[in-house]
Amino acid sequence: MADFTPGLAGVPAARSSLCFIDGKAGKLQYRGYPIQELAAHCGFEEVVYMLLFDRLPTASELATFRAELASERRLKFRIIDMLKHLPESGHPMDALTAGVAAMGMFYPGDHVDDLRFRRLSAIRLVAKVPTIVAAWHRIRRGDDPIKPRDDLGHAANFLYLLEGEEPDPLAARVFDVALTLHAEHSMNASTFAARVTGSTLADPYAVVASAVGALAGRLHGGANEEVLDMLGSMDDRSPEAVRRWAEDRLARKEKIMGFGHRVYKVKDPRAEILQGLAKQLFDKSGRTPIYDVALELESQMETLVGHKGVYPNVDFYSGIVYQKLGIPVDLFTPVFAMARVAGWLAHLLEQLDNNRIFRPTQIWCGESDRTFVPIEQRG
Repeated sequence: MADFTPGLAGVPAARSSLCFIDGKAGKLQYRGYPIQELAAHCGFEEVVYMLLFDRLPTASELATFRAELASERRLKFRIIDMLKHLPESGHPMDALTAGVAAMGMFYPGDHVDDLRFRRLSAIRLVAKVPTIVAAWHRIRRGDDPIKPRDDLGHAANFLYLLEGEEPDPLAARVFDVALTLHAEHSMNASTFAARVTGSTLADPYAVVASAVGALAGRLHGGANEEVLDMLGSMDDRSPEAVRRWAEDRLARKEKIMGFGHRVYKVKDPRAEILQGLAKQLFDKSGRTPIYDVALELESQMETLVGHKGVYPNVDFYSGIVYQKLGIPVDLFTPVFAMARVAGWLAHLLEQLDNNRIFRPTQIWCGESDRTFVPIEQRG
């Protein structure tokens, strides 16, 4: 019996060609393509195609794929009716889990042997998850959901669905890149949940619902929400005060949200890209106090703990960008799911190609061969 490894830390759970990470060098690649190249030259739909089908599409293939996604954005009216019956105070991640799980009842089929159905299921999920998120956001406020527009790209359409206003090109592009940066990240908790569920040959909707449930946990999703809360709580934002605040947190060994990563020992390459996008966005539409204090905190943290390999991760700037785009804070994690559904589905397809059900073992640590005592004799 091998030694017990809590959380399976460092234990390989699959062979995969989807995502390569070198945390010491700050490398992140999807299917071998550097994230910097994908963020600069590809739209989210193009990245989704590449993740799902193992190659970059031709122009005609991408046009067809975009049209397929657009045609699948609408929800069954009964799914909308179901969302209307959920508690208005419920968390959007719970509404998303319910909506995705319900989809499996409306789209049954053989995703194991029917490759056409497998492809269609993936397209439906990528297309409809944003519609569920936006529909729930409006329903809980007492508003009717907005119908998706086929003429808008994936990112622009979601921003339109929130308030009915078409975003300007820069906002749409920034959000599109943010989705690309969150689309895949190797064997994290939600991806592992997706592969475990997929290994049982559960349908793709159950697979994604299980992954959404894992992402909803506070140790996985939601860190960008906590970054905003943290930055917003800093009343004195002078360089001296920010440094004292950071030193005090570090002295008490308290976590500073948005800094450090289990894999990266240099600055998260996704954070580098997001920071550049944030600058473009704020240069055009005006800076906010939270953005300014974020820059100051990063500067102070670099001098305090940069030598220990603690740098900003993707969560540090993503929430700041989403807030500037007008996305409500409690939708940040559902937006994460909107992007990561591409990676979850790519892992599902990879799992099905050479499937073996996950069945780990355990290390027994209880008593054995205990004597049974009848209930009337128990003290």
